[in-house]
Amino acid sequence: MANTFLGEDFLLGTEFSRRLYHEYAERLPIFDYHCHLPVAEVAANRQFENLTAIWLAGDHYKWRAMRAFGVEERLITGDASDWDKFAAWAETVPFTVRNPLYHWTHLELNDPFGVSDKLLSPATAREIYDHCNNLLSKEEFRARGLMEHFNVKVVCTTDDPTDDLSHHRALAEELSAGAFGVKVLPAFRPDKAMAVENPKGFLSWIIKLEKASDLLIGDYQSFLEALHRRHQYFHSLGCRLSDHGIEQPYAAGYTEKQVAEIFKKARSGGSLTGEEILKFKSAVLFELAVMDGEAGWTQQFHFGALRNNSSRMFAAVGPDTGFDAMGDFEIARPLVRFLDRLDSAGRLARTIVYTLNPRDNELAASILGSFQDGSVAGKMQLGSAWWFNDQIDGMKRQIEALSNIGLISQFVGMLTDSRSFLSYPRHEYFRRLLCDIFGRDVEAGLLPADISHLGGIVRDICWNNALRYFGIPVE
Repeated sequence: MANTFLGEDFLLGTEFSRRLYHEYAERLPIFDYHCHLPVAEVAANRQFENLTAIWLAGDHYKWRAMRAFGVEERLITGDASDWDKFAAWAETVPFTVRNPLYHWTHLELNDPFGVSDKLLSPATAREIYDHCNNLLSKEEFRARGLMEHFNVKVVCTTDDPTDDLSHHRALAEELSAGAFGVKVLPAFRPDKAMAVENPKGFLSWIIKLEKASDLLIGDYQSFLEALHRRHQYFHSLGCRLSDHGIEQPYAAGYTEKQVAEIFKKARSGGSLTGEEILKFKSAVLFELAVMDGEAGWTQQFHFGALRNNSSRMFAAVGPDTGFDAMGDFEIARPLVRFLDRLDSAGRLARTIVYTLNPRDNELAASILGSFQDGSVAGKMQLGSAWWFNDQIDGMKRQIEALSNIGLISQFVGMLTDSRSFLSYPRHEYFRRLLCDIFGRDVEAGLLPADISHLGGIVRDICWNNALRYFGIPVE
């Protein structure tokens, strides 16, 4: 019998799939080791004014779809009222069929808002909007209540090295006092430390780094010392992960003298050549990776985003607004050079590589397998399907690549990579799909029907592996 849309057995095509999900995966907690939740909103326990504020603001996935549907920018990022923006989204949704937004939209309306008996459309928009707004006025629908509702145990946000982390300190104190049950930790995102291609921005960031590290930065060595101080400060507040959102691995050859001269030139506001920029990025990335290895952290690399493609819209509405795409950057040779240099020096940290272009899944998985060293199970990880790929086909492709070339059993599972407190049903989406893949293999005779063994692997992927791998204790 065919499943009903978003029914109890959504995405679960076999009886074994259903058993795996309902008996092993469904009720597991969430370890969200990479996201972009605004920590200030967690600290303040923000109460959202309405459904538009929590659901549409900042969601460039939805914005892209609305533009494709012909919605004018005023109703997306402009000065239209919150109701008018929501109404425009409701008009768009019925025509997002086969886009993951159609599933995500209705999954998020169902949980936490309980809207399971109707689809979002112009005919239902007002009723759904009023219903959700009424719930959002309740205490349990504030930011923290939503995180606890979804059984989130750990959240790692994305933080610049110059951030003072005051909100993280406050949340850590509340956790110790038992006032809030979710561990919210920073993750070290030092992209701006390498952004010498933007001289003005780099110099401005250096001033922030001087203030944050309480160190005058006059040369390359003091620059590295300032970064190291911030790295240690993040560690003191529970940080155990770094993250890099860069186009490709940087692994050009350089000497310390060359990099010192390049920094001196950049520090004085000089313009750098392409070769100098690449040498500087390569040197700084290596030093940051060494810090991660020495501190016992996990380093994450998000490769392949071609950002801000529309210069016109970038000027109008800024970055992270839906004008990015997959790039076709060289990954293989520079990634091997980078990892091999760290490995040869005995400094290679636990590493997760995310590829935005799915053509690189097998490539990255095969390279990472070359640097597994037996010290940590799954030390080198092919990261979960990211951004344009966190949908059914993209997740299947990532799972198949990892299964065929590495060990899916050691995978640390899904993350939200989101700025929204309503994105946690994506873990449900992933878990259902994962269980269905295993269940279909059993039905096809490709795996034994050992529910205990396969259920244990599913449970590990969805929760236990992350708990073990990141070394972050959870009460």
